[in-house]
Parts: sequence; C-alpha cells; structure tokens
Amino acid sequence: MESVNEITDSRAATNALLADLREARFAPPAVARFLTHAAHRSLRQAALRPEALAQLTALHGLMLAAATGRRPGRRWVATSWALAALHLGLLEHRTRLTAADALTLIRASLPAVPGGGSRWSGMPAIALDVADGRIARRTGTASPFGDYADTFADAAFWMWLIWRHEPSRTIRAAALAAWALPVVTLTALAMRRGTMPERPRPAVLRPAAAMQAVVAFRHLTRRRHPSVAPRRLPARRAPACPPRVRPARTPHGP
Repeated sequence: MESVNEITDSRAATNALLADLREARFAPPAVARFLTHAAHRSLRQAALRPEALAQLTALHGLMLAAATGRRPGRRWVATSWALAALHLGLLEHRTRLTAADALTLIRASLPAVPGGGSRWSGMPAIALDVADGRIARRTGTASPFGDYADTFADAAFWMWLIWRHEPSRTIRAAALAAWALPVVTLTALAMRRGTMPERPRPAVLRPAAAMQAVVAFRHLTRRRHPSVAPRRLPARRAPACPPRVRPARTPHGP
C-alpha cells in the first residue's frame, strides 16, 4: 500500500486500494486509509498532468460564467470540475484532454448552463453523446477517463432532467433502473470483489440509450400548461360606520 502512488496504471492502483479495503473487511481504519491514499494519488496524478488540469479548469471556468444566477448553476459546475480533476489519472499515458473528453464534460454540465432545462435540452445531450463516442473512436483517443466520464455524464444529466421535469412515475422508475442502477451495481461489485469491474458492454447500455430517446421526445412534446392567473379576491369594503346619533333638541323656554 505504501507504493500505490508509484503504480502507473490507474486500474492496478485502484485494485490495490480495493483489495486492501476488502481484506480489512471495511473496518473504519481501513476505510479512512482507503480514502486518504485514493485522494493523495488523485491529487498527485492531477499534478503530473498540468496541461490537462489547465484545460479542465478553463473549460469549467467558461461554464461557471454561463451558470451564474442559475440553479443548480455554479455548484453543479464546481462539482463536475472536482470529480474530473480527481480522476485525471484515468487518462493513463495521455497528458491532455481531447475533443471527445471536452464534449463529455460539457454534456455533464448541461443542467447548469442556459437552455439546459429547456424543452430542447434532450436533443443536444443525445447529439453530444453520439459525437464524443465517434470522435474518440475515429481519433483513437478512447481512455478509461472518457469511458467513466461518459457513464457518469449520462447518469447526471438524464436523472436530473427526469426528476426535474418528468411527471410520470413509471418513466422515473425506468430511468432509475437504466442509469442509477448500473452505477450502483458497478460500485457494489468493486467493493465486493476488491477489483474494478469491466465497463458494461454496449448491449447492456442499450436500455439507457432507448430511455434517452423516450425522455427527450416526451420532454420536447410535453404540453406546457399556461400559468393560471391567481384568483382575485373581492375588494374588502370598509366597515360601515354606525349612524351618528344627534342629541335631541331640548325645547327652549319662552
């Protein structure tokens, strides 16, 4: 465990950390040791890739400016930056981000930028998803960083869109099964086996792709109900004043 930072392969380093955690039966000291070593390695790997870190920061800086005054806005973008920076070691032998990586990170932050929650937002999300995969394959720049970023970008955007805008409970449950369940399952398998599981095959991801089309179409064609004007309460009348009682005139004497 002392030499985990010297392991150049990110998968092998993660497997070493997970194996130690499993052998210790997830005891609190082992969990603390796991988090400490993982954080230290992540920071060290980011420092070894200053160009990628600078690209990542510049990209999120632009999205941070666009997210000002929006919800979830800046916190969403800041979280995306932190998660990506801590996983730069998954770039393996590369020292910079590619166009495919940038498109994936932009898709992950769509909820925070203008238009991210519009009725058209599902279309650019699907387009970016298709584009980053094709660019990575054509240029031979696929990496574990891009693979895992792609999975989490899908889960983040589509789960946010559904819980924010989808009224159907059935669609929400299906979305949970399509996106959140695979992420939870992969994490649970990694903890149980003490090794990182292989990324799901494309056939396993087809239900999620089908859900993307369904959710995007429903969001695009959903009728926007006009806002109902608040009922006007009748004007309150001022309480009637009691009639003034004039004092009786006393008869004057002669």
